[in-house]
Amino acid sequence: MATDGGIHHYARGEWYAPSLSHRRIRFQKGLYADFHHFLLLGEGRGELHFDNGEDRPLHGPLIAFLPPQARCDLSIAAGTAARLVGVSAQIMVDAIGDKVESYSLRIFTEQRKLVEAADPLLVAEVAPLVTGFVRELGDPARSSWMVAAAYIRLVLMALWRGRGGERGEERGQGETGSILQRYRQLVEAGFRNHRPISDYAAELGVTTDRLHSICQRALGRSPIQLLHERVVQEAKLRLERSARNIQEISDSLGFRDPTYFSHFFKRKTGLSPAGYREIARASAGSENSMLSSGYADWP
Repeated sequence: MATDGGIHHYARGEWYAPSLSHRRIRFQKGLYADFHHFLLLGEGRGELHFDNGEDRPLHGPLIAFLPPQARCDLSIAAGTAARLVGVSAQIMVDAIGDKVESYSLRIFTEQRKLVEAADPLLVAEVAPLVTGFVRELGDPARSSWMVAAAYIRLVLMALWRGRGGERGEERGQGETGSILQRYRQLVEAGFRNHRPISDYAAELGVTTDRLHSICQRALGRSPIQLLHERVVQEAKLRLERSARNIQEISDSLGFRDPTYFSHFFKRKTGLSPAGYREIARASAGSENSMLSSGYADWP
């Protein structure tokens, strides 16, 4: 984890006032190559120019989310105001957190394309959050990692809800799908507590055998396998994207001691935590199937 004093290596917040001329901005450039970006466009026009040759006109007011994979330039027409905020994977991890909604937010942030919303009420809800984020980074004496992550969490929640995330997850779920979704949410909220599967089943109002049958039939894995995969996925993310040492990561994941954590991680991945981190650092910026790949790996 970076200290607050170094936050400008991990976040950006820029305000573009209306101008007499057209402007063009590169999102993923230099330090910002792997940032997640949020664009708040005011009344007026803009256009996204993607690296694959696609052009996407924008008509404000709107809020847009661009994951790192959506590589593009932004053109802002004369007379149009815009705010641009971006955060690294490290801040995004803290913003998503480990609550019930975190699983859904993780999947949402793994989308590889532009997410655009022009609903006036949603834009009005998000605008002060984006403005607050820009203001926070604009004052070096007070810029705080915790505050930046909190703003991004609120923006993510508003955008996910505004895009119908909650309703989308509820549609088309029978009893089996509902139990599986609720199990995922319970795991997301409590995987650090290392509770037995029987506790999860009791909270869901089903037998352990019934929960096992649902998970096995839908995903081809048992409940304990899914739980362990979630722990391993979080461990990978922290080893790749944070500066915490192995003991701190072990403690944060609820293990009783780092030796037990190391044995668990190696049993599941074939690598020690230190070995995995070494490979992750050597592979930075490249595609490596051994690495976590992203939040969507956990089914």
